[in-house]
Amino acid sequence: MPRFVDIQTNFSTGELDPLLRSRVDLAQYNNALSKATNVVVQPQGGLRRRPGLKYLAELPNSSTPSAANGVRLVPFEFSVDDSYMLCFTPSRMYVFKDGVQITAINGGANDYLATSITGAMLSDICWTQSADTMIIVHPDLQPVKLVRGATNADWTMTTITFDSIPKYAFTMTVTSSTTLSAGHLTPSAVSGNVELTSQNSAFSAASVGQYINATPQGRARIIQYTSATKVNAVVEYPFFSTANIAQGNWEIESGYEDVWSSGKGWPRTVTFHEGRLYFGGSKSRPSTIWGSKINLFYEFEASESLDDDAVEATLDTSSLNVIVDMISGRDLQVFTTGGEFYVPQSGTEPITPLTLTFKAVSRNGTKTGTRVQSLESGSVYIQRQGKSLNEFLFSDTQLTYVTTRISLLSGHLLKTPSRMALRRATSTDEGDLLMMVNTDDGTMAVFSIMRSQQITAPSEFITDGVFRDVGVDVTDIYAVVKRTFNGTDRYFVEYFSFDRFTDCAFVGGAAASASSLPHIGKALNVICDGVPQGNETVSGGGSVTFDRASTTSYEVGLPFTVYAKTMPVEIKLQTGTRLGFKKRIVEINAVVNDTQHIALNNNPVPFRTFDNPLLDDPEPEFTGIKRVNGVLGYSREATVEISQSLPLKMTLLGLEYKVAVSGGT
Repeated sequence: MPRFVDIQTNFSTGELDPLLRSRVDLAQYNNALSKATNVVVQPQGGLRRRPGLKYLAELPNSSTPSAANGVRLVPFEFSVDDSYMLCFTPSRMYVFKDGVQITAINGGANDYLATSITGAMLSDICWTQSADTMIIVHPDLQPVKLVRGATNADWTMTTITFDSIPKYAFTMTVTSSTTLSAGHLTPSAVSGNVELTSQNSAFSAASVGQYINATPQGRARIIQYTSATKVNAVVEYPFFSTANIAQGNWEIESGYEDVWSSGKGWPRTVTFHEGRLYFGGSKSRPSTIWGSKINLFYEFEASESLDDDAVEATLDTSSLNVIVDMISGRDLQVFTTGGEFYVPQSGTEPITPLTLTFKAVSRNGTKTGTRVQSLESGSVYIQRQGKSLNEFLFSDTQLTYVTTRISLLSGHLLKTPSRMALRRATSTDEGDLLMMVNTDDGTMAVFSIMRSQQITAPSEFITDGVFRDVGVDVTDIYAVVKRTFNGTDRYFVEYFSFDRFTDCAFVGGAAASASSLPHIGKALNVICDGVPQGNETVSGGGSVTFDRASTTSYEVGLPFTVYAKTMPVEIKLQTGTRLGFKKRIVEINAVVNDTQHIALNNNPVPFRTFDNPLLDDPEPEFTGIKRVNGVLGYSREATVEISQSLPLKMTLLGLEYKVAVSGGT
């Protein structure tokens, strides 16, 4: 019976879609896993146990402010040293910093800030930030600004009062000067800011924001009412001369009103870009973007069409383009339900009222509520139906943007994602970590990405409960998790940390027990002084007693499954594949790094040696090669399964295995 030696040097493809099971011809097949649960793939190719989740706070789960009615995590970066994670529930905002909840907001008795944001708004709110001010928008919410004060606990949220709002003729009416018996009209100049005087009464206070059209030429927007016969206006198309314009040769074009209001709806998206504040979409004009005047962020009404004036443009295509997000990158990128666009800029030329145009890139459409994220090389967004993860990238060869589907090899992990967040790499052993919360089953699809090396390695995070949201505060990852204890749904804000080995973890110092635990009726992992103890079930009073008291530290929390499985072994020989042959892996050599516990094909790998006989000391960390012999069982899909039954460190760098093939060479 012939034997062969094979090696899997890395796991940089991550979990592969089951639909690709027969694609042994793919280069990625040799570096893939058929299952990757609660592990993170490192850019060097290794496989690491995912971080645990530390308990931070419990959110309300009853009445209107209940997290069951909506929850949203929003990062707020005040300065290099001060950044926060804001957790919104209906009508409330909680503040977290460095993995700790900020209490006594504004010096009061509440640990939250009261807001005007309802539960129905939370799934679709959009935000942007400049310095200490964050602007939050929603089609049903007059834009608000959130400001951090002098301390971590000082926060205020107020409604924005605009200096000017753009206008639009929702119901246009044209009234001839003959109908008004207004007589002739005299402009004080042919262009610029002018004074318009009618022979008879023609104007009222309601004329502000409306237009005057003249024949043979001339168009002006009224900006100030002086009297029934006199107004000030801005000329948009010059008059022929300053001579009297005869009655019948001029008209008033009316029906223009504020484009944003409670009746017409408010902006859906917002971003800052090159000195302007941009709003995108509204209920009444879903495909329009508006840019403020340069450095005058609350002035949106165009006046003289100069380069620093307010700008406005509408995405007019053959399909509906509801703007759902905008990103300030190399260019202003606009993502809609009907496709992806950008505003082209030539070299260092800024956007002006005359140059604001859109270029279409693709027609995938973007899913509402999932904020677009910026990678090192481009932007990533979830396709409208939630079936794929796409990248929006500028191509230096084509001199335009292109979109690519980066979830093509692992689309099965996307199960109607509703939230997305990105943690950028901070060291060489990390990739960018893109996390997506799945609505269908509450899991989290996690992509470890290093685009410069063309690495996209997905895995799946699961927990005892369902993930509801995920957010990143610079480098800190927060999650909102719904868990069921003793038949009651409860909502927790938790914090990913590689220092924790359990979920919803509580930690402490020297102690013989832990109390005030929410995990009623659950069996918890107990770790005292770095050594796992026997699991303990939480009593009805919310406490557990340890097998042995801790002397320096303890951690108690929910266990989570760590599991990975290689693709079926495929021996490639000159005589062909061995796809249908029965095979058995008879020996496994695992290359590990700083690892305390691992099991291969359900065979525990020993790490404790006789030179460290104290069983109550922490398991030593091992770097090197561990061998497992005597693996039993023939099958046509011989695989290596990697698992953990203890909450300890694990990093697997690669696998070498010997394979026996039954039925020929």
